[in-house]
Amino acid sequence: MNKLYQVKHELWLDILFASFAVENREIKERLYDFSMIAFRHMKWLGESLLEKGDDYNYDRSKTLHKRESNFEIFQYLIREIKAAQEVYEPGVLTARIITDENYLIQYLASLLENSENDARVTAFDMHRTMPSKNLDAVQTDALTIFLFEESYKEYELILVYAYMQARTGELLHFNVFQDLIDESHFHLKSFGNMMAQMGILALPRELHEMTYKVTDIEKFVINGIQEEENAKEECRALAEAVNDTELSQFFDFINYQENYHIELMKKLL
Repeated sequence: MNKLYQVKHELWLDILFASFAVENREIKERLYDFSMIAFRHMKWLGESLLEKGDDYNYDRSKTLHKRESNFEIFQYLIREIKAAQEVYEPGVLTARIITDENYLIQYLASLLENSENDARVTAFDMHRTMPSKNLDAVQTDALTIFLFEESYKEYELILVYAYMQARTGELLHFNVFQDLIDESHFHLKSFGNMMAQMGILALPRELHEMTYKVTDIEKFVINGIQEEENAKEECRALAEAVNDTELSQFFDFINYQENYHIELMKKLL
């Protein structure tokens, strides 16, 4: 079951980052929806493991496969889903997972039947420009560093809060963790899509187990509040550095959301 959890974790990332890499808006959103279903599979699987007195971790071994076309991505996902299903054991949960995944396979297969759904993928080519934006080298470097740092932070927060949520019996804590998870999903989606637009899409680095196996929860929350304060400052500085009204407004928007994250974390204290 621990091996299955790793397989599901990696499959979630496969589908999620495929949604970032594909430019077609309709396909992008459908793949993102499927990635959220895959994340729920992880949640349910984790709960099942804990109920049985077992545990799980966030170990990963897979790297991001840099495909050059939509069809290569769709074919890769079909192969990876089928490979994952070979690990499954019979059960109510796996039956649900399989039917969800088979529907995704059918969707991907239908896309492959129409050549109009194919397109060149530029998410990995390192062109480092934003569509319709004229950023200089300093602004581009600042945006690049920010996206790499913040995409890791949001990935980390999703997994850490999910790990803690699965282990709390307090309704208030559960709800706060869920809000923070949902917000981090939105931020990761925003940053992932921007990385793809710039041709710098990459997986966040793997989490060390000491990141999510929290022994001092109060210290963790206090440190988390400080991280949110730091993220606010990063957003504020980037909004000032990027000489573009639309981008500056977006980073101000993220900055203001971090304000409420701090208030949510204060509830935990």
